[in-house]
Amino acid sequence: MGRRVLPGLLVTVAAIADGHGRHHLALDALLGAVPFAAVCAIAAFGAFLDKRDDAVVALQALLWGVVLVLLVLSCEVRSNALHGVPPLAASSLAACLGIFAIKAAFAAPPYLRRLVELRPAKP
Repeated sequence: MGRRVLPGLLVTVAAIADGHGRHHLALDALLGAVPFAAVCAIAAFGAFLDKRDDAVVALQALLWGVVLVLLVLSCEVRSNALHGVPPLAASSLAACLGIFAIKAAFAAPPYLRRLVELRPAKP
């Protein structure tokens, strides 16, 4: 679970750092997110190969691949920028955040069902 959350957390840190003008910190956070996203993409692809009939597993594998490409793109564009954040880097970061929101929407329903089924213990 932790390895799947860490790339999203680092991308969020990068977005916050960009918002505060700390573009070098954002680049460092994105560079840190790349290997974790690569591991998640490989694991998701392995899960897809095991369960080819499951559409959600296929979507997760596809989304991890897209996140990895967007992260590498944002890092490459940022590393060549002299001042500020190029528009392509900012839009790829925003797309990563959107994909993580989609992934969270697909991952949340089982946990929400459990939360709804919880009832306080009777004294």
